[in-house]
Amino acid sequence: MQTSRATALFLLLTVASSLARAQYVPPSPAAPVPGVIDDYLKGEPAFKGWDFVVNERLRYEDKSDAGTTHAGSNFDFFSAPPSDNSNQYWLSRLMPRVGYTGDLFAFVVEGRSSYSVGDDRYTAAAAGRNLAENDGPLQLQMAYVLIGNPKEFPVTAKVGRQELTYGDQRLLGNAFWLNIPHTFDAVKVRYQGSSFGVDLFAARLVYVEADHFEEANPQDMLSGAYFDFPGFSKDNVTELYLFARNVARGIVTDNWSLVPAPFRFTAPQDIYTLGYHMKSKPGALGPWDYGIEAMWQFGDRTAVFPATTVAAAKGAPRLDQSAWAFVAQGGYTWKGEPWTPRLALIVSCASGDQNSKDRDSQTFQNLLPSNHGLYGMMDLSSLQNIEDVRLSLTAKPSAATSLALDVHQQHLETTNDYWYNVAGVPRNTTGAAPGSGKGFGINPNYGSDLGQEADAIGGWTVHRGLLLELGLGHFFRGEYVKESLRVVGSRDANYGYLQATLNL
Repeated sequence: MQTSRATALFLLLTVASSLARAQYVPPSPAAPVPGVIDDYLKGEPAFKGWDFVVNERLRYEDKSDAGTTHAGSNFDFFSAPPSDNSNQYWLSRLMPRVGYTGDLFAFVVEGRSSYSVGDDRYTAAAAGRNLAENDGPLQLQMAYVLIGNPKEFPVTAKVGRQELTYGDQRLLGNAFWLNIPHTFDAVKVRYQGSSFGVDLFAARLVYVEADHFEEANPQDMLSGAYFDFPGFSKDNVTELYLFARNVARGIVTDNWSLVPAPFRFTAPQDIYTLGYHMKSKPGALGPWDYGIEAMWQFGDRTAVFPATTVAAAKGAPRLDQSAWAFVAQGGYTWKGEPWTPRLALIVSCASGDQNSKDRDSQTFQNLLPSNHGLYGMMDLSSLQNIEDVRLSLTAKPSAATSLALDVHQQHLETTNDYWYNVAGVPRNTTGAAPGSGKGFGINPNYGSDLGQEADAIGGWTVHRGLLLELGLGHFFRGEYVKESLRVVGSRDANYGYLQATLNL
């Protein structure tokens, strides 16, 4: 009862403050060209087809009692942890880009400078100093060429360092919220016909490596086929896909001394994900919209994580993988009303392992997604062993402002498995025996209720090239958290951020 009253009070205060929004989509710029440099050059014939953009993003984050620190997510919600589990820091990301588009040829080169200041994740002796969002003055984010023109021939090829984003990015995305977004060294071939289209790609993830040129690891391969069927329905988007991630056992003996968690020690695996995604086209169902996505995984993997020793990783047994995930959502938009409010219900579920002592695994693997906001703005969970029910209310008071309010109810799919953080790493407090009440782990006799998260975000396009955002979140502990920490003590967690994005 106290939890529900606290939730209701938080929501009322948030609405009164008129700042809301969660899986946040900032307001669109007033014109399609994002920066003032292109505006200045667009009248010059010599620069026809060229694109010059400089993007700077500055964000302040305040995490209290949960969120990554040098203590790690194993001490989320502790009221008296062995080290502080709160963190306040600044993130800065500068991304200059130059591109060219011609009739049969295009290219993009984009750099990136990513820094964190005052970040409590810093540990001098840890790999990469434990700073997953700080990798030095200049890195190569993208550098690719695109060959072909789909208006003249249905096949195009994109080769080089690039981002991969598919569907709602629940399995594969650029994770652009992070200070260091996902990027891949990849070859992608696209065929687009009248009845169907398909992307075929082979890629290697580029790993974070502070103050060194970042490279992809040849022992970590990602490949896939993503189909769309534009002629199948005039009202729906229908997509099918197969993703494969193949990581060789030898990767665990590579030099990971400069790579921070959770990027180091990718688990050796041969995991295949078959998926189906369908959603309504904008306006096809009047004020209503819907979407569903079903995923099934098979293959085999090892239970290896960033803290696993090399010896243990080399000897970790292969587990037969059979896992699933499902997402269903529906929404209604009051298009004729002031602020154009939209109310949506989103249910996200993913399987967990039923028995950690056998050679089978039912823990869904979240691959390389853009998880931010999908399962709570505070980014405490991933699409693994989870049941997340989300109610989302959004509004646009003007063309330049976006507001939203989200509430999440979360449960573990099974208490025979861990609670996995946003990076897919299990919360497993060192030295806490199962059922001891001294920390997280596999506690099968506890309740599955993780808790409720309430989020509020607002965005304002001050002018064409400047966007401001403010976000506030609170996580109300459920029975699983309280029971896991009943001996050491626990408390709710808070989160807030203020962000400015400048496009030149």
